[in-house]
Amino acid sequence: MGFAGKGDGTRAGIDRPAEIGFKNLMSSVVEVGLGARSYPIHLLDEGSEGIRAEVARLREARRGCALLVDAGLAEAQGEFVERAFGDMPVLKLPGGEKTKSLEQLGRVWDFLAESGIDRQGRLFVAGGGVIGDLGGFAAASYLRGIDFYQVPTTLLSMVDSSVGGKTGINIAACKNLVGAFHQPRAVFIGTGLLATLPESEFHSGMGEVIKYGLLGDAKLFEQLRGGGPLSATSKELPEVIRRCCEIKAEIVRADEKEEAGSGGRALLNLGHTFAHAVEQAAGYGEYLHGEAVGLGLVMASALSRELGYLSETDVETIRETVRAYGLPVVLRSPVPTDALLAAMRRDKKVKEGRLRFVVLRRLGEAMTVDDVDETIVTALWRHYGGNNGESGKDFPG
Repeated sequence: MGFAGKGDGTRAGIDRPAEIGFKNLMSSVVEVGLGARSYPIHLLDEGSEGIRAEVARLREARRGCALLVDAGLAEAQGEFVERAFGDMPVLKLPGGEKTKSLEQLGRVWDFLAESGIDRQGRLFVAGGGVIGDLGGFAAASYLRGIDFYQVPTTLLSMVDSSVGGKTGINIAACKNLVGAFHQPRAVFIGTGLLATLPESEFHSGMGEVIKYGLLGDAKLFEQLRGGGPLSATSKELPEVIRRCCEIKAEIVRADEKEEAGSGGRALLNLGHTFAHAVEQAAGYGEYLHGEAVGLGLVMASALSRELGYLSETDVETIRETVRAYGLPVVLRSPVPTDALLAAMRRDKKVKEGRLRFVVLRRLGEAMTVDDVDETIVTALWRHYGGNNGESGKDFPG
């Protein structure tokens, strides 16, 4: 299943982000083709000049602007934030899954109201996936919907969460159970910002990068496993980020709201049925999202083997690629299997009471399956650290 290229739509109307301000910068654009709601993903070296040009255009049009920013980014990249966004009203919130809450959502709503943002106003959201999801949902719900811009500053948010319009928060029952589809007006990716990203956050992002290779581009996966581990300063990284954005843009164009009976946007959940269960059952904060995804990819590959699609060699290849980027391949400490299974049953991907998994037909091609025997899933959890943490009893690798 080789996804490639740009979408085929363009955004209608006069409020399209301006193609200015990018001189002397590495600049390329991936289009998310959704007809009248199409938008560009700008890939730039640093990004502040392009954002500043868009802010100037909005102000000239008398549109109020406000900024929601990750507090860690504001501290570590204060000069970038000032250059890009100027003196617009700012709300700083901490990163981490606990921020995706009703309490913090209320703070963003209050901030927008206090800043005088009306229906023609714009919200810029800068930070990782947590801030992007929260800010996008705030924009989707404030005044029944205002426009917003994604400015992802972590590898994970650049390749995944900033693109496609999924927004939301966590509640006690499950991760991402409340949210809305709300596409941004544009995405500004400054790859140079990754140079100061903590190593753990970079590795977390690589969990999603590996996912894209496995589900849609065998050559990308081969590059990741064969060329030595990428780093934040690798010259190949911008093109890898672009390729991930292309894959996601094409999937979103074909199935924006995950309505396909099989395949479609659900393929982007490869590894995530397991990953979300780990995040919830282990307690938010114990695993970075991409760390849980890394383990989820290993488990999804083992499930694919049990269903007769992958070989043990394939599973070992995936496991070693995940391990090469410092991501866990078993649970770090035991988690009760019952809690993991209960979290899976509450997942939003459950359909008609049945768990739905994304598995690999082969490396580079994914598909969705229903009605997986729960005894296989239980055995997988036991093998990878559920219950008392013993492993190796149920499966060969």
